[in-house]
Amino acid sequence: MNTQQSVSDWYQLVDDGASQRLVLTGNLTLAALDKKFGQLSGELSRHARNTDICWDLSQIQHMDTAGIVLLWNAWCAKRPNRLILRPEHEKMLRRIENLPAEIPESRKKSPFWPIQAIGGQFLLLWENLLGMIMMVGQLALDSLFFLRHPALIPWREISANLYRTGMQALGITALVGFLIGIVLSYLSSEQLQMFGADIFIVNILGISIIRELGPLLAAILVAGRSGSSMTAQLGVMRVTQELDALTVMGIQHSQRLIFPKIIGLGLAMPLLVLWTSAIALIGGMVAAEIQLGLSYHYFVHTLPESVPIGNLWLGLGKGAVCGMAIALIACHFGLRIRPNTESLGEGTTTSVVTSITIVIIIDAIFAIVFSDVGIIK
Repeated sequence: MNTQQSVSDWYQLVDDGASQRLVLTGNLTLAALDKKFGQLSGELSRHARNTDICWDLSQIQHMDTAGIVLLWNAWCAKRPNRLILRPEHEKMLRRIENLPAEIPESRKKSPFWPIQAIGGQFLLLWENLLGMIMMVGQLALDSLFFLRHPALIPWREISANLYRTGMQALGITALVGFLIGIVLSYLSSEQLQMFGADIFIVNILGISIIRELGPLLAAILVAGRSGSSMTAQLGVMRVTQELDALTVMGIQHSQRLIFPKIIGLGLAMPLLVLWTSAIALIGGMVAAEIQLGLSYHYFVHTLPESVPIGNLWLGLGKGAVCGMAIALIACHFGLRIRPNTESLGEGTTTSVVTSITIVIIIDAIFAIVFSDVGIIK
């Protein structure tokens, strides 16, 4: 056996007469190769022209990405016919083999790309709508199950969601409601003073806040606060594989996660609407007293006569519907989150935007359907 030592310290060419074997040794790393990277690449490429040579990588002590790329380029991006290597190097080689050969050039947009984009959005909308309908059906089945088995109702989870979505939201809803009441009262009083109709400030504030602004403000705030929290919670449970653990233990997601959230927020929203409307009326009453000199006693005693009780029930019903819709949307997008952080952010954003949009649509539907309810003619 004749051993021919190359000028390079990284390989030996072994020739036993019948075949040749190129044995690579040492450290095939970027730090070790340093300035001899190009020289070694040229020599290995020259040896790679011999397709019958056997490449022996078993003697390499350390090899990094630069080393495997050096060999891959020397082999012209093709595994040699005869190759000996260790398992850890085999994994590196498979990884580089699975990379795309070249980056495809950017394709020209089709002249019909706007239609394709609109169609894709409609398909996505239909997919989400179908998923929500399936979730509503599952919620109905769970409700029937709990009616037959009251002892299994998750009261603790419902109470926890009622506390998180209701009690903890009292501060922000009170602040926003109070400021909106002040602004609305101040702007309305400016116009009413021009016509000497100061006393009608009670009618304007009562109808606009109790019927529209109170439920709408509470729903938007809850969608941004509690809806995003629900989506993020379910998304994190997906990322940390807690949902998979619940499935393995035989616990249904709909009964322990979705049902308590929807029922809890459905109960909390009417209370938040009542609270927000009351604080907004207080803010409007304070501004009316300062701007118009309208006494608190007159405001409180005139309000029931100016605003029929039907407006209050309409606002509370609207709040309950919006609350359950927000929880449904939040749970839907939370369960659709994939196990990565990028999907978590996108899902939470989509959930909040969709919830606010649906809240405004529900408010418009209520305004059209119940246009004759609570209006004095």
